[in-house]
Amino acid sequence: MNIQELNNRAVRASVDVVARATVDDLGRPTPCAGWTLADLLAHMTVQHHGFAAAARGAGADLAVWKVRPLGDDAVPLYIKAAEDVLAAFAEDGVLEREFTLPEFTQPEFGRGPVFPAAQAIGFHFIDYLVHAWDVARSLGVEFTPASDLAEAAWPITLAVPDDERRTRPGAAFQPSLPAPGDAPRFDRILALLGRSPTWEPRV
Repeated sequence: MNIQELNNRAVRASVDVVARATVDDLGRPTPCAGWTLADLLAHMTVQHHGFAAAARGAGADLAVWKVRPLGDDAVPLYIKAAEDVLAAFAEDGVLEREFTLPEFTQPEFGRGPVFPAAQAIGFHFIDYLVHAWDVARSLGVEFTPASDLAEAAWPITLAVPDDERRTRPGAAFQPSLPAPGDAPRFDRILALLGRSPTWEPRV
């Protein structure tokens, strides 16, 4: 299975989870420190649009990465953004392109780095596999990805830098947490990306 198919399944899983949210849920806390569900959905939505723009050669435009409040339409706007990025990643020849991802560097470096398409889509895949879990836990429902998705995510997780960038405001991943070596693969992924697999919402 190629990275486009893996990403498609992760994004579709996130859509299924997000679709369960109501307007009344938007103020709920999430595993992302300091973010409500509304904040998380705003982040997830703009990242879809940003990656879609990058796939189409416009990722260097910082405006496409700017987070905006979504209000009561957060759920339908998220679903629309998911369709946008999946369409962009399915375009003919996309794997031969390079993606400019400004948010993957520090502001002082100016224009963001350029990544091969497969690597960039891999970033998107791991982000949405974990964010689907974030949304599910915020809503108090279970989310366990298929074992092949977790296995595909494992080497990508190991490649995510675990340094001071994870402590910056708005960082998608927090500093890693310890996890038993015999824990399920997805639990280990969550811990390495700064999530406690046992996190529960307090509302």
